[in-house]
Formats: sequence, structure tokens, C-alpha cells
Amino acid sequence: MSETADTLERRLLTVADFEVIPLPGVIEKAEGIPVGATISVTASPTRGMNPTIDVVVELQAKGYRTVPHLAARLVEDRRQLSSIIKRLDDAGVGQVFVVGGDGPPHGDYHDALSLLEDMAGVGHPFLEVGIAGYPEGHPDIPAHSLRRAMLDKQSHATYLVTQMCFKPETIARWAGDMRATGVALPIRVGVPGAVEPTRLLSIGARIGVGESMRYLAKSRGGILRLVRPGRYHPDRLIRKLARLGGELGLEGMHLFTFNQVEATVEWHRRAKERVGA
Repeated sequence: MSETADTLERRLLTVADFEVIPLPGVIEKAEGIPVGATISVTASPTRGMNPTIDVVVELQAKGYRTVPHLAARLVEDRRQLSSIIKRLDDAGVGQVFVVGGDGPPHGDYHDALSLLEDMAGVGHPFLEVGIAGYPEGHPDIPAHSLRRAMLDKQSHATYLVTQMCFKPETIARWAGDMRATGVALPIRVGVPGAVEPTRLLSIGARIGVGESMRYLAKSRGGILRLVRPGRYHPDRLIRKLARLGGELGLEGMHLFTFNQVEATVEWHRRAKERVGA
């Protein structure tokens, strides 16, 4: 059943989570997000899984709903996987986001599917499991392999999050292709928050070339948009996507804050007021 653009825009702005990077000072920054909100915490190939889990446990104790990124290539083996799952379960974490991760594998897991299958094998308590989608494609994986992987992973997942993209037409076209392929998972659209271009680029340099930065390396339009003065706001992207996505099963929005939490939270508050959400 198709939704009106106004209804979908309100839902995208209402059902939103905030992604942060586990760098020094992130706890204090994250406390600017309203308690009870959902905070997603990335995993860095240069720092390993421990900083992610540490931040997740601390934020969960402060009253947030946290979503750790479990990067398959950063997990050594089933023993470490079981330890991570237990620690998250003990902290009351009910949701995880599973990605392949960057760089060479540190152990037994070479992609998200291999980790998802082992999670099912050891048993896990998570009510929600997210996986990643790539509207702009993946620089290292052919399109047909991405489709096959998505079909294989969806039986282990409850939703998917799109990688950051600045083009609503590309997101809508990709979502339609996923539906035609047989992927039925609810989609949470990944969009940049209210981020200064210089901050976005400097964070990318500090954490390495990660999944959130790949679009910038590939897109001429993305680079040009980000080097303009001022702060980026996704209002236009969201409004246009709401006009295009009424039949695509878009569930909500995933905001890449790049740790510019205060500005993103304030933008989000004003955007919700604008649409009466």
C-alpha cells in the first residue's frame, strides 16, 4: 500500500537513530541525544571491536537503546563472538548491526554472512539484527554478488540500513530493485546529519577509508557538495525521497552524525517540528 509523501516524510523523521563513532569524548557528545533514543555505534578497522562494545555498554546503562556494529572481519573466532554476545546480553542490548567491515579478516569471518551464520549457530538474544545495503554499489563487490548476498543474509536479519547516499533517485531505484529481487526487509535510509564538510572529511581520515566514506571517494557530486561553505542538511534529500518512496517499505532513517551530535540533534528537532512529527 502506497503512502503519501507527507506521511512518509513524517515517519522518516520520527523513526530515526543516530550513528556515532567510538572516538575519545563520544560519551559526552552522545549525551546530547534525548534519553531513550537509539544510538548506533560504529566499529573501526584500526581500533578493533572493544571500543565499540565499551561505548555501547556505557550508553545502554545511561538509558539509550544502543546498536553495536559487529564487523565480521574484526572478530577472530567463535569464542570471541560468544564473548561479545554475552557482554551485550548482560548489558541489556537487544539489537545489533552486522557488517563485513574493512581491511583483511582478523580471523575466521570474511564477510557479514559468515558471522550471521555463526551467530545463529551459537544462538543469540537479539530481537533485531540489521544488515547493510549499498544504493551506490560496493567498490569491491559486483552488483550481482551484492544481490545474492542480500538474499542469503535476509533470513538472519530483521531490517537493513542503506549506506550514505546524497541522491534520493538512486536510493529509490535501489530499493525498487531490492524489492524486485525478493528482498522484503524494512529499509532504514542512511543519510548524513547536520555535518560540516571539513569535519566529515577529517573524521574520515582519522578512522580510515570506511564504508561511510566510500561514496565520497566515488562521487563527483558528493565531493562538490561537501566542499561548499556551511553545514550540510538533508532536508531536500528527505523531502524528495518521501515523494519517490511511498511503495518501497521505507521504515525510518539512520543519521550519520560523524560525532557532530549537537548540530544533528538540533536539526532533527526542527525538522520534526516542521512536519508536525
